[in-house]
Amino acid sequence: MGKKRKWPAVYLAIVFAVLYAPIFYLMFYSFNSGGTMYSFEGFTLDWYREVFQDTRLLIIVLNTVIIALLSALISTIIGVFGALAIMYVRTQRTKNTLLSLNNVLIVSPDVIIGASFLILFTFIGIKLGFVSVLLAHIAFSVPIVVIMVLPKLQEMSPTLIDAARDLGASRLDVLTKVVLPYITPGIFAGFFMALTYSLDDFAVTFFVTGNGFTTLSVEIYSLARQGISLQINALSTLIFLVTLGLVTGYYFISKRSGGLAGMGVRK
Repeated sequence: MGKKRKWPAVYLAIVFAVLYAPIFYLMFYSFNSGGTMYSFEGFTLDWYREVFQDTRLLIIVLNTVIIALLSALISTIIGVFGALAIMYVRTQRTKNTLLSLNNVLIVSPDVIIGASFLILFTFIGIKLGFVSVLLAHIAFSVPIVVIMVLPKLQEMSPTLIDAARDLGASRLDVLTKVVLPYITPGIFAGFFMALTYSLDDFAVTFFVTGNGFTTLSVEIYSLARQGISLQINALSTLIFLVTLGLVTGYYFISKRSGGLAGMGVRK
């Protein structure tokens, strides 16, 4: 029995080692003073200093953060109302259709989505740049927010809304004072997930960026094509740490959401 219990742990350890070994290898050599990834000659922070001294790169970082925050905020607002619409639609058939359309956008290949947006923006005359990237990021983030918010809506007891209406609450009061406070953990989780996806996205962004505007993921790809530079390692390490922080925030929000749900059940 003891050996059987050890095998799943060993298997998981191997899987995580395969997944994270390249990342830690990249992070390790971001501190290499030798300038290559073949031998570690000594510890240095010069590559990180180069990142923070590169004005063009800092502008690209600012562009990426602005796009991520704006797209996450707008997609969260749209996604919340979308989840409400799906939840309270009258017929089950219509609800299933809307859910299927939402899920199709999540599972569709990024290359297909990016190429579709490129064709659309070219056809309607939207110049590729800030606006095109923002619209594309909002589009692929909305379904993620819907998936995050919808379970919280499904957990909410209808008696809460009925009680609020019996007490004389208007539809707006029910929405702002009952529904939204209850699903707040799901809203924050959707926001953080949308933010993470926007920061990390490459495939869709690659299709809809234009001359003079780019994001970090596209810039890293361009730098990597020019040759190996440990500045790429340093920049990738910083992005990984930021993403890790966002995922950790999402984990604690999800944990808090579960705890609040448990408290509601006990009450």
